[in-house]
Amino acid sequence: MPGFDPATLRYDANGLIPCIAQEAATGEVLMLAWMNADAVARTLETGRVTYWSRSRAAFWVKGESSGHVQELVELRLDCDRDCLLALVRQTGPACHTNRRVCFYTAVRDGQEVELMSPE
Repeated sequence: MPGFDPATLRYDANGLIPCIAQEAATGEVLMLAWMNADAVARTLETGRVTYWSRSRAAFWVKGESSGHVQELVELRLDCDRDCLLALVRQTGPACHTNRRVCFYTAVRDGQEVELMSPE
């Protein structure tokens, strides 16, 4: 049986694919970031979730500088093969704002409401 080949995914014009990170134990949606084929391969090889930083144009191993590591439990593909779901074990906050999740703002009755403060 042939192995998984990251080249079979459907990347955008910049060679990137969105990846949603979800806490494996609770189902909590943590963040969304981008991967290229090499980041997908590195994630699968190392078990440490590796993204492609669009602003720095460089690989970004989650937690490398902050210690807020994402350990890969399972990588899932969506039906169109153009989006990934990384089930992870998150250590510390997932968001660069030091919040548990990146989705900490809700729109309620036409107003933005902050749902959580930094840890």
